[in-house]
Amino acid sequence: MTTIIESVPENAGDLKLEVVAIPVSDVDRAKRFYSGLRWRLDADFIVGDSFRVVQFTPPGSPASIHFGTGITAAAPGSASGLYLVVSDIEAARAELAANGADVSEVFHRAGPGQPPIAGRDPEGRSYVSYANFSDPDGNGWLLQEVTTRLPGRVDAEATTFASVQGLAAALRRAAAAHGEHEKRVGGQHDENWPDWYAAYMVAEQAGEPLPQ
Repeated sequence: MTTIIESVPENAGDLKLEVVAIPVSDVDRAKRFYSGLRWRLDADFIVGDSFRVVQFTPPGSPASIHFGTGITAAAPGSASGLYLVVSDIEAARAELAANGADVSEVFHRAGPGQPPIAGRDPEGRSYVSYANFSDPDGNGWLLQEVTTRLPGRVDAEATTFASVQGLAAALRRAAAAHGEHEKRVGGQHDENWPDWYAAYMVAEQAGEPLPQ
């Protein structure tokens, strides 16, 4: 048996994940649920009795969800492991709960594949603190707190923030880190703090070494 691995040509173009289809049994009920979460309603197209597509986009997300009639043959409620990345898991959990989602308590894992431990990671590590909830059909969503990306996960030349809250959280982390930086250099005010903030925020998002 011969395995042929084809190389991807350079500059082949972006492949951006746009939409994920989730299976639901009651379209209007699902629409009420996601509207209640304050997700953006982008479309509700009906074509006769056999086709309907509803599109919602979570706040700050570049990708959306579809559900409706004639969208997917999957069993209602069978979607799971739908990740929602957040910069402050406690705040995200509180907002979802206030908007009608039955969200679990925050938990973390000591390592990959390890059993859950109650509470946010005490060290504040990225990727290890979670909470989860389901829609009325049982499609499962998982919140994951990510503040610093692993190396190579983000293009360092394209730093972006998807929401005001995400940018504000990054600024707060940069401010705290800069306070420690000023202590290390003798407690003097750093007049170049905007440059330091910018370097810190870009490095944090790209998963590169942080300035000291």
